[in-house]
Amino acid sequence: MFRHARTALRLITKRPLTDAKRPVPDGARPAFCLATSEGPVVGGADRFPAIEVAEVMEGRVRFVGLPAVDLGTDIDWLADPHRNRSWALNLHALRWMGRLVVEHERSGRREYLDRAAEIAEHWARKNPRGGAGVSPWAWAEHPVALRAPALVSLSAYVRDAWLSDSLVEHAELLADPALYRRGHNHGLDQDIALLAIGCRFGHEPWKDLAVRRMTDSAELAVDAQGVLHEQAPRYGVYVHQRLGTALEAVRRCGAGIPESLAARRRSLETYVSHATQPDGRLTPIGDSPADARPKGFRHEEPTTKVFDGGYVFGRTAWDDPGSAYYSIRFGPGRRLHGHEDHLGVTYYAHGRDILVEAGFHSYERTEYRAWTTSPEAHNVPVVVGAEFQEGVATRLVRSSVDRDRQSYLLADEAYGVSRTRSVLVSHGADLMAVLDTAQAGSTLRNLWHFAPSLKVISNHGGRVVLADGPWRATLIQLAAPSCLPVDGQAVRPGTISLGYLRTATTATLLSPAAGALLTLVVPGADDPEVSCSDGRLTVHAPGGPVRLTLSPDRLALT
Repeated sequence: MFRHARTALRLITKRPLTDAKRPVPDGARPAFCLATSEGPVVGGADRFPAIEVAEVMEGRVRFVGLPAVDLGTDIDWLADPHRNRSWALNLHALRWMGRLVVEHERSGRREYLDRAAEIAEHWARKNPRGGAGVSPWAWAEHPVALRAPALVSLSAYVRDAWLSDSLVEHAELLADPALYRRGHNHGLDQDIALLAIGCRFGHEPWKDLAVRRMTDSAELAVDAQGVLHEQAPRYGVYVHQRLGTALEAVRRCGAGIPESLAARRRSLETYVSHATQPDGRLTPIGDSPADARPKGFRHEEPTTKVFDGGYVFGRTAWDDPGSAYYSIRFGPGRRLHGHEDHLGVTYYAHGRDILVEAGFHSYERTEYRAWTTSPEAHNVPVVVGAEFQEGVATRLVRSSVDRDRQSYLLADEAYGVSRTRSVLVSHGADLMAVLDTAQAGSTLRNLWHFAPSLKVISNHGGRVVLADGPWRATLIQLAAPSCLPVDGQAVRPGTISLGYLRTATTATLLSPAAGALLTLVVPGADDPEVSCSDGRLTVHAPGGPVRLTLSPDRLALT
């Protein structure tokens, strides 16, 4: 069931719709009647989440992986037994009711349809918009958008006046520009819902408005490279799926599919495929769960891609679980489902995670949720004694990309002073090197969050050795440009998210303070030899020596 309730609770009160652009004529509601409507049922009923049919028939429901709740037949629509925002959203979205309709169509069992009609009619009767004691989730903008297609699916069999009236009320709200979430995944859901109702009633103004809005909104939400401005690859997967539903609904409604809308959907495939690690999991950037596994997204060469919207993704090879892989964040300031993760990196090599981020836990208003969006939950440099300024953009100053070696220089003023990060990645002889610098007169510390499978077995002399069974990796920190070892790394327990409401304990390294600090991550080695002379550094990685040139503000492979 739908978990993403961070911004869904936007109340819709019972007020007149006054905007001149609304499709409802002034002074009266158009007369709509399901008994005489022959429009097709569209809106993606096949996308309703799976349910335990026997449980629902007995009055029990389970949402977002939480234990089943016994609602009975006289449902308390104010129920929130788990005190969970996403659970309450799912209750009122009624997609679980819509799934009963789908199961009726699949099995022919009339009792499923009868129970679906009972649930929907009970909801409509107990949740009048603006009524006293009605849950705020009943008429919040996202549940309205998700519920409408479920009601439309029911309308194929139930043509009573209460359902006609409810669909019209939903359509009026969905058409209201004051409630529309332009450029947001909620807005796309609103457009699909409005199109579904307009198509069912054969009402052209609603259909036209829905198609116009979703086309305009997609061009705002998805750039030409496929980056979704919501700043979380998981939402790229969701919007791709929902655009597929939208395009099919447009086609079945008999309208022409806008080419720009189809093109934006195709472009999302590049973004999602590059954001997917070699093991098939999405990189947990922004509000992206670490256990999300997108399916069916095409990929294309090259193996490294710089997205102007604020991402770098690189790998050794496609379709190889043993490939090395990394991500880097920069770009516009935080928005929507993004985190304060600029300059952050992740690293995967030898078939396992090495550097990870806190990831997405839930939309509950907890201290942990707030922490997961903070800089400290990511692999970033933090300027000592300076206050972090939210929403600051980060620049990609320069980049050099070859198949087996890539380097990047990034900079921002997120702490009120300049900080830079130079990242160099070597493939084959696997290595990630990161040089962090702070403006003269300032110092910084950097944070490194290790995968839960990795245990710290040694920490001395500026070297931290990690183990996963017999496998080893080493993190080395050196002063720049002298290459002298920097000792005093603090390793402390941390908590990262493995998925929705699931966490794991991990080790987090906090570096000593320095004006410039070079960090080397060497997979597969517990004591790699490092030599340095006149700004030239050689790291003897398991795959062979990697030679770097170290200057005060950047790294280069030689």
